[in-house]
Amino acid sequence: MSVPGASGENYRESANIAPGKDVIIVDTVVGRLGLSVCYDLRFPELYRRLSAQGAQILSVPSAFTVPTGRAHWETLLRARAIENLCHVVAPAQSGFHASGRETYGDSMIVDHWGRVLQRRPRGSGCVIAELDLEAQAKARASFPSLEHRVL
Repeated sequence: MSVPGASGENYRESANIAPGKDVIIVDTVVGRLGLSVCYDLRFPELYRRLSAQGAQILSVPSAFTVPTGRAHWETLLRARAIENLCHVVAPAQSGFHASGRETYGDSMIVDHWGRVLQRRPRGSGCVIAELDLEAQAKARASFPSLEHRVL
């Protein structure tokens, strides 16, 4: 089966990197931050556990390949935000690397309702957005999906 936009690139980080065993949440001055990396985005159960343990913001630093980034990056970020009523902060590497690899980029900040608050499609720079934790708390209180989930 042909994948639209696939370049034949093949990366197996699992050949050299062991998965973590713990769900990590850090208390910061801006809120409770759930930690993850780009490949974790494929596993919604991790984000369920992070939000169940009190994460308000999900951090997803990444280096997606161009084909998967173009096809899945924004969709997965917004899905994780919506299904967990969490803000998502997703810094992304972009451009061509010395190894010849090209990474997708598109750093984003997504609110708890799945709205993209800010993005930087490519290149160096940063994105900044105000996170409304009060609106998030109200949404969580009035939208009972988090209470009804089965872990």
